[in-house]
Amino acid sequence: MQERLEALQAEAIAKVEEASDLKALQEIRVAYLGKKGPITEVLRGMGKLSAEERPKVGQMANDVRAAITEKLEQKEQRLEEEAVEQQLAAESIDVTLPGRPVQVGSRHPLTGVVEHVEDVFMGMGFSVAEGPEVETDYYNFEALNLPKEHPARDMQDSFYITNDLLLRTHTSPVQARTMEKYEGKGPVKIICPGKVFRRDDDDATHSHQFMQIEGLYIDENVRMSDLKGVLETFAKKFFGPDQKIRLRPSFFPFTEPSVEVDISCVMCGGDGCRVCKQSGWIEVLGAGMVHPRVLEMGGFDPNKYSGFAFGMGVERLAMLKYGIDDIRHFYTNDYRFLQQFKRA
Repeated sequence: MQERLEALQAEAIAKVEEASDLKALQEIRVAYLGKKGPITEVLRGMGKLSAEERPKVGQMANDVRAAITEKLEQKEQRLEEEAVEQQLAAESIDVTLPGRPVQVGSRHPLTGVVEHVEDVFMGMGFSVAEGPEVETDYYNFEALNLPKEHPARDMQDSFYITNDLLLRTHTSPVQARTMEKYEGKGPVKIICPGKVFRRDDDDATHSHQFMQIEGLYIDENVRMSDLKGVLETFAKKFFGPDQKIRLRPSFFPFTEPSVEVDISCVMCGGDGCRVCKQSGWIEVLGAGMVHPRVLEMGGFDPNKYSGFAFGMGVERLAMLKYGIDDIRHFYTNDYRFLQQFKRA
């Protein structure tokens, strides 16, 4: 029986060495070490042996089992390492090849303009305020000296949700809410960027949705000259150091006096061209001194405080800055249009 065990060990180890994959190893393990294998049969036949032979055969059978198991484990480990090496070789990356370019996005031109304007005004001590896009009739109109049936409301025909709720037509309601928040104590120095909505026809210069940036400064002894200085600084910082501005009389219900603000034409430098209609000037925003009634409704004493307000269209600024001729380009998400602003 000892000769039988020695022959089984040699035979099993030889087959282990010849195995080429893990499946073959598993078949050898079952064939020699399984319940129906030859080593198990030897152990079951030990009852026929003498008392002297039984422990010797039992010990040898265990040694043979251990030797075969060890060889199986060694071969299994070697096959697994070879499989990993083959996989790594098959999936190797040639680092000398040029990399694939990654498409990198950029800020939308309107976002870039808003951030630029915010930087300019924050440099002059203004903070950024925001408010709801769905507004009440009171904050959108009445608190800004636009009572019901006022004819100036027709210019800001909007989208009504109820008789009292509408999509805001300008960011001026943020000014009214901020004034209430300050409870009649200045100074107030804010800009209000955001989306606004009006029932305008969609064409090259109009859209039912657009963006505005409005500003408000309230304190004691604020004058028209302060307004001009702030707007002139903005024009030079945003359009270039050679920009000039001019103020023309106008009318807005929430300011008195009111002005239209022009800048020297960004296309011709003020010499006169098709864009500025040979005038050398382009209108960019409206402004004026805050109407005493608006101050009073906001909780400020008009005998103690004064202030100025202004408002500009973000799309108009972007069109002038980048030479864009159609406002609809900003909202069509055309990749060919948007990719031009990666460097801007």
